Amino acid sequence: MTDTDTTTETDTTTDTDTTTETDTTTETDTTTDTGTTDPDTAGAGTAHPVAFPQDRTCPYQPPAAYDPLRAARPLARVTLFDGRPAWLVTGHATARRLLADQRLSSDRTRDGFPATSARLAAVRGRRTALLGVDDPEHRTQRRMVLPEFTLKRAAALRPRIRRIVDERLDAMVAQGPPTDLVTAFALPVPSMVICALLGVPYADHDFFEEQSRRLLRGPLPADAMDARDRLEEYLGELVDRKRASPGDGLLDDLVRRQLSEGGIDREQLISLAVILLVAGHETTANMISTGTYTLLTNPRSLAELRADPALLPGAVEELMRVLSIVDGLLRTAIEDIEVDGQTVRAGEALVFATSVINREESVYPDPDALDWHRPARHHVAFGFGIHQCLGQNLARAELEIALHALFERLPGLRLAAPAREIPFKPGDTIQGMLELPVTW
Repeated sequence: MTDTDTTTETDTTTDTDTTTETDTTTETDTTTDTGTTDPDTAGAGTAHPVAFPQDRTCPYQPPAAYDPLRAARPLARVTLFDGRPAWLVTGHATARRLLADQRLSSDRTRDGFPATSARLAAVRGRRTALLGVDDPEHRTQRRMVLPEFTLKRAAALRPRIRRIVDERLDAMVAQGPPTDLVTAFALPVPSMVICALLGVPYADHDFFEEQSRRLLRGPLPADAMDARDRLEEYLGELVDRKRASPGDGLLDDLVRRQLSEGGIDREQLISLAVILLVAGHETTANMISTGTYTLLTNPRSLAELRADPALLPGAVEELMRVLSIVDGLLRTAIEDIEVDGQTVRAGEALVFATSVINREESVYPDPDALDWHRPARHHVAFGFGIHQCLGQNLARAELEIALHALFERLPGLRLAAPAREIPFKPGDTIQGMLELPVTW
């Protein structure tokens, strides 16, 4: 999972035994007109700031129009979809420092909190658990669910994840090529895992996956509002059933330990369930699909990984760094802050461009290249600070198991369409493949 603002910010932690923050495009040149791309005019205070976000023209490369932002580290000015100016954080050290600074707020109900699309602006005023609240409320919510997302718990889940992965690969092989890897593998694997963890019936996956799609990339703001309503209604009914007859999932445990004892109310539990369910499958599904595409279109890197599977944990970190699928973590300053010679005023919006931050040359030499040997774990693909992605340990386990098994079971796996013709998601949502036709 990752800090997604539904761009989707999944919530995580800095504890070593826990997790990181997760509080997008057709391969045609759909880059938005951005005004100037002159590095000399792209920095803080420019009269013609770059528009953010923009569509990628390659699933694993930032838009070319972001190049001036890379040259303007650590801070630049950009214009959001509604014309509102915002500070764009582009420096690695600056980003980590600010993401840990509690003078920045994640509360989406604050006046002026930024949005990167009309769809996100429509749901901005809705209370969102974990990623959309500040301490002490955030800390209280996080402690309720943290035991299910520790490194130890993720390790214990690996056998179950491997069974789910093997079952999906068995079904793919039985059906035979070609297939769409998104619908056959990348999406069902994390959906099954998060359903098992939460205690959500996987039989309902078509419903909640469709509502997640509408919430994250519906064509109209009304789609996002309606999808959120439908998810809350569905999970509210599920919570009520669990109150009457609890099962073994995390939601059942929260009903027993928190809801019944007054530690959380029904509305808060439903909000928590929405973010855990949506972020728990959407971000990992996009990492599996886009990670597979990246490997298949970088055959030398894939061959190196196949020759030495021990490189896989490092490869997962490198893929997360390079892909940066949640590109645009959002905050508001709640008081004036001096940042590298600039003053960010109280009430001003900040956007953290993970795709730019994770390619800072002084931190990652030759940053646009895949390098399985580089120490990439200090990337900010999961965010940083108190809102680091809650599910990072689970996401790492799923990615390692899914990618290893996929290329082990299907050594002849390859794209079933020209790379340039394979559609992927627009820049204002979680980056990923709309479909991924493969054969073997």
